[in-house]
Amino acid sequence: MEATTSTAERAPSIPWFVWCTVIAVTSAIIGGHWDISWHRSIGRDAFWTPPHVAIYLCGVLAGVSSAYLILSTTFGRESELRDSSISMWGFRGPLGAFIAAWGGVAMLTSAPFDDWWHAAYGLDVKIISPPHALLSLGIFAVQVGALLLILGYMNRSDGTLRDKFVRLFLYVGSSIVVLVTVFMMEMTNRTRMHSAEFYRTVALAMPFILVGISRAAPHRWACTIMAAIYSLFLMALIWILPLFPAEPKLGPVYYKVTHFVPPAFPLLLIVPAVALDLLRRVSPRWGAWRETLATGTLFVGTFIAVQWPFASFLQSPRARNWFFGTHYFGYYEHPLRLSRTYRFLPAEGPAHFWTVMATAIVIALLSSALGLMLGNWMRRIKR
Repeated sequence: MEATTSTAERAPSIPWFVWCTVIAVTSAIIGGHWDISWHRSIGRDAFWTPPHVAIYLCGVLAGVSSAYLILSTTFGRESELRDSSISMWGFRGPLGAFIAAWGGVAMLTSAPFDDWWHAAYGLDVKIISPPHALLSLGIFAVQVGALLLILGYMNRSDGTLRDKFVRLFLYVGSSIVVLVTVFMMEMTNRTRMHSAEFYRTVALAMPFILVGISRAAPHRWACTIMAAIYSLFLMALIWILPLFPAEPKLGPVYYKVTHFVPPAFPLLLIVPAVALDLLRRVSPRWGAWRETLATGTLFVGTFIAVQWPFASFLQSPRARNWFFGTHYFGYYEHPLRLSRTYRFLPAEGPAHFWTVMATAIVIALLSSALGLMLGNWMRRIKR
């Protein structure tokens, strides 16, 4: 019994600072979508709103955990950490810790900048304002730092501990999908889903993220898991946020809001994700060029095949319910806006449409190629 207890006590586990970075990225993506909902439901409020606290908590947690990890590695005698670290500016620590620390500093720096921006210019009319760009860059750095920190432990581990790190790795990867789709929000709303530009926008980032992270993860359903977490996260917001009351504090009010307005229904990335996972079981034996061609083409083809008809469904009365949430609008959305009237952007000319669509395929191929290279590089990271 004593031997069993001693072995259990010595069994390796996930360090607290890894959990801290995972909580940090979770706080950021919840706070980010909550803040967008706050702006759509209430408008510009005091700086210290609950969503802002959740967002900047990410920077605090990332900064504290990364600082501890770097300082303890630099000045401590923990050989395991020193052997799996890099040197930067006289300090030592895992690569991910340095990136996450920078992200935390960038996030906290953006806070007074954002407060001044709103005081000077009022409510944001676009998602990407200068302070929001700095904030998003900081969140992205924290996510990448957390991903690389977990990756180093994952590549140095084995057995059940490795499996735990794989799950955390894919979870953080899904948070990157969530953040990038926020960046694309203005170009991927449902009024644009029958335009070639919509598919070009998605092809620019999604193959790179899904292919790159899944390539590094030793899991047969890596893409599917990331896309599923992204989808379930947004769907949960659609179902939960409207349960809480909210009322606009700014004007003009074009739409009567009585509760928090949730985000749009998630993109159907789950379908190309499943297709990519199935392809990955045979494509590594094909060679780099053939695998890239198959990956990029498969992503665009499967995504168009499901998203195009689904967009028509989202514009129909059948989607105006609590599940799909297409009947929710921000208080500032004018009755004549395309989203309020459930119309798509005017049709493009055939020449323009097919030119842009061909560009989308080329971009998907490049994005897939970069993703494959990224995944192969991440497989070797142990620091």
